[in-house]
Amino acid sequence: MMLKLSIEDIIEKIHREEPFHAVSNDYSFTLKIEAYDYYVCAAVHDGHQFRKELWEYCLHSEYDRWYEEDPATRQMVQSHPIVIAGCDSRFEYDLNRSPEIAVYEDAWGKKLWKTPLPAEVKHRSLEKHHNFYKVVQALISKIESKHGAAIVYDMHSYNWRRWDREVPIINLGTKNIDHTKYDAFAQTWCNVLSNIKLPHIEKTSAAINDTFQGNGYFLKYITANFENTLVLATEFSKIYCDELNYILYPEVVHAIETQLKTILPDHAKSFFDRFID
Repeated sequence: MMLKLSIEDIIEKIHREEPFHAVSNDYSFTLKIEAYDYYVCAAVHDGHQFRKELWEYCLHSEYDRWYEEDPATRQMVQSHPIVIAGCDSRFEYDLNRSPEIAVYEDAWGKKLWKTPLPAEVKHRSLEKHHNFYKVVQALISKIESKHGAAIVYDMHSYNWRRWDREVPIINLGTKNIDHTKYDAFAQTWCNVLSNIKLPHIEKTSAAINDTFQGNGYFLKYITANFENTLVLATEFSKIYCDELNYILYPEVVHAIETQLKTILPDHAKSFFDRFID
């Protein structure tokens, strides 16, 4: 059963190592913890909510927002024991940006707001960003202190059609990880992902730092605050939808989810066994 909990109650449950499934009391993110395992899955850009008081200010359509979000990334990892996912659109505030720039002024070359947002409206968005990271801090602290190390699979997607060259189906961004400690694990994850079988795709290509380098705040925040936690920014190109016509391909999403059920915990175990050893 999913609960509606305050940030304080969520953090208290984490401190007590209680399994739970909750949405924050402002409905900005969900957190499921079935067991306090050594790996975490995240989908910070999965959300599509866009609160009504922003509508009169926004110049972008719902499709414009969906196009830049990461739809179905939570579904890809929903079967794993720890999953944290955003519910709000990145157009309200971006969980993968630092607080100072989390509320966009423009988005992908287009002005976002008809007029500047009032301070109190912007504050309501940034408060949700702040609360999310309070929970991330508590969660990773608990996992790392319990196991000595942790690995976070930071799931994203990107619009492959906007590139004027061939791009990989899956890209890992590793620029901001500790290369001395973690490069081997990133390369192994890349190799494993290249073996995923997808409907309508002859061969799954995977690369490191090809389209994106892993410059997101979520990765940087965890890396800066935790000595023994690796974050792997994992981006699927939007081969699982028709990004130009606003159509999801559920059979492709299902195929990704099904295969990640096996390969993701296997990779996490290999990381944990080798790193702790």
